[in-house]
Amino acid sequence: MKPDVETLGPDNIVAFLGSIFERRGGEEYLGEPVTMAEHMLQGATIAEQNGQSQEIIVGALLHDIGHFTSEFGTYHPDDTEDRHHEDAGAEVLQAFFPTVITDCVRYHVAAKRYLCATKPSYYARLSPASVHTLGLQGGAMSADEVAEFEKNPNLREIIAVRYLDEAGKRADMETPDFWHFAPMVQRLVDSHVAQVARTR
Repeated sequence: MKPDVETLGPDNIVAFLGSIFERRGGEEYLGEPVTMAEHMLQGATIAEQNGQSQEIIVGALLHDIGHFTSEFGTYHPDDTEDRHHEDAGAEVLQAFFPTVITDCVRYHVAAKRYLCATKPSYYARLSPASVHTLGLQGGAMSADEVAEFEKNPNLREIIAVRYLDEAGKRADMETPDFWHFAPMVQRLVDSHVAQVARTR
């Protein structure tokens, strides 16, 4: 069930996200050899190990949070329509995080469509589950969609998170838990809240 966002604030959003990882992170991830939590934690860990920015690390950590917060439920291999988990996740996060984070969440599906259109070899990287959802999500972008997508000022971070999405599907990878990343997540929340306050 979709959470009541009205009960969330800058002081408890990180704890709320952590509780999702703890309560529901063990759920199956699209038929992949990892759980939902393992998938997101792997992406964030790979980003951290490669010295990527905190925005990319947190974007990877939270990119699929909409699978848990969405009223549409989770993916099933028999699905015949898209469940738009990316929009559901971004809607929950947008009150607390800078646009670069919510864009990484909202557009990580679009980024798959973009890369399939602009880098034909990218399609070969997709798992069977990603190929299936690609069909539900509209397939590779058209030229007009590509041109529009490239206008996003956070394109670099969105694409980086998309590559981490594909990388975070290893059955043999050890990662820290959510709480390892929690201070970084909170810093982004605090920075965003302060920035919003300054512009009022």
